[in-house]
Amino acid sequence: MRNLTFHKTEQWAIDHKHSRIGFKIRHLMIAQIRGVFKIFDGTISITNENITTTSIDMWIDIASIDTGNKERDEQLRGPEFFNTAFHPRMRFVASSVGKQDEEGNHRLEGKLTINGISKTVVLKMRFGAVMTDDAGMVRSGFQVDGIINRSDWGLIFKSPLLTGGIMAGEEVTISCEMELTKMKSGLIESSWSHNGDSRNVF
Repeated sequence: MRNLTFHKTEQWAIDHKHSRIGFKIRHLMIAQIRGVFKIFDGTISITNENITTTSIDMWIDIASIDTGNKERDEQLRGPEFFNTAFHPRMRFVASSVGKQDEEGNHRLEGKLTINGISKTVVLKMRFGAVMTDDAGMVRSGFQVDGIINRSDWGLIFKSPLLTGGIMAGEEVTISCEMELTKMKSGLIESSWSHNGDSRNVF
């Protein structure tokens, strides 16, 4: 696989029409529930023509969760799980990106904050090619996959089954696909303002 080349420090914007943050979690110990978060944003930059210098700072609006069932989504937003009234956002800030391995993946390490709790997570990241589209926009992309344990962030809702086990598993599989466009200006408008809201935005 060829090495990707970026010139100086480049800032990249997320193309939301072609990006997706999804997850799945085991249900009833026999099947999977899948869902997505529809609202998210962040800042991404790559410096010195080196993928290992990639900077990622992303947030997700937890209330935008969609598992295909309105009643379940409302329960997930509620006080017994995400409690979005007090912690409406989750945030991921990368701390290091490893060198490309033989399979074309990079080790992505960073802090994930949910429910006011920050924990270090290690994920797998794969960069896509860099190309210029028909409109002259320079595009790239990456995919991030990993598994986290929801109880590490205090998300401990459990509903035991009569036959043993619990209704929802503790391991959550994360799958993020991001398409990016290179920004023409190095300036990035902050997306962290919460308009005077006194809640903990993370």
